[in-house]
Amino acid sequence: MVEHLQRYGVISSMKVAEVMETIDRALFVPDGASAYADSPMAIGYNATISAPHMHATCLQLLEQNLQPGMHALDVGSGTGYLTACFAIMVGPQGRAVGVEHIPELVASSIKNIEKSAAAPLLKEGSLSVHAGDGRQGWPECAPYDAIHVGAAAPEIPQALLDQLKPGGRMVIPVGNMFQDLKVVDKNMDGSISIRSETSVRYVPLTSRDAQLRGY
Repeated sequence: MVEHLQRYGVISSMKVAEVMETIDRALFVPDGASAYADSPMAIGYNATISAPHMHATCLQLLEQNLQPGMHALDVGSGTGYLTACFAIMVGPQGRAVGVEHIPELVASSIKNIEKSAAAPLLKEGSLSVHAGDGRQGWPECAPYDAIHVGAAAPEIPQALLDQLKPGGRMVIPVGNMFQDLKVVDKNMDGSISIRSETSVRYVPLTSRDAQLRGY
């Protein structure tokens, strides 16, 4: 999978390739699913796990903000795959936090992580996954050097901007019918710079009830 993404130019960073080889995607997809196919897949509760090329893209966009000792937040952490990747990158001195509003997905993601190379970080407490409304972030471990949002917001939630550290970066899909992956940088003076990276298609960032109803 990683070689395929490197060959097609999706992964150019050795660090990202290394992390995606360390965290086995097969541990984070439903049983019987083709874990290494480059496509998103349903994980229940009207949620999905992104395609590997999207995970690779987001990891590369955030790489400088996922250095050892930094703090990272994964909103809509789903099966826990990207949260585990973040934890490996920021290491035991850092902090990786996943927030997911479906408690059953939180429970299963913790089991997935326990089987993965990120298990020691979960045990030591530098990696954690919580049930909560990701639109509110997770203030307890803020501010964050890196924030990733795994569902499309109609607009960028203010709570997440507030929890982004000066010098930090957030990657978030924004839009309803038509969505763009936005790269949001908080400058050292607190001002915000936003650019569009690419067009994307994500499930909506919404309330738990709306998601369970099928939006």
